[in-house]
Amino acid sequence: MSEHRFELKAAWFGGLDGTGHLLSGQLNTAISVPKELDGPGVGTNPEELLLAAAATCYLITLGMLLKRQGITAIELNSEILVQSTPAMKVEQIIHRPRIAVPSHTSHEQLDKIRKAAYRAEMTCMISKALKGNVEVSVEPEITHQSVE
Repeated sequence: MSEHRFELKAAWFGGLDGTGHLLSGQLNTAISVPKELDGPGVGTNPEELLLAAAATCYLITLGMLLKRQGITAIELNSEILVQSTPAMKVEQIIHRPRIAVPSHTSHEQLDKIRKAAYRAEMTCMISKALKGNVEVSVEPEITHQSVE
């Protein structure tokens, strides 16, 4: 087993209404509490970063699984639901992949594609890390491409 390390450097100035900065690999951004939670809304925030980590992991995993079916382009909308009272808690992350397939795709292939959309969530390392703490769900939309 090989171990990989990823490092992050961060600085924070102020209290709940403060701002900060983080740097990790290609990520270089301002951070703060989001406006929705009464913060200054500068840069990104923990909620967006958690959602980005979960969505990116899911999308890459799904892309790998769908490539086997000949699909190389996927769109994804993801959403994070945060409960702020009585205490801050991430309740749910929902992934909504949009997968366009050729019009001649068989029912058997469609079934494999749909199963891949759910399997990607089960095998993604971020989903595994969240398991038992945050509900992660998938709502795939599979559409047929029009042939011109």
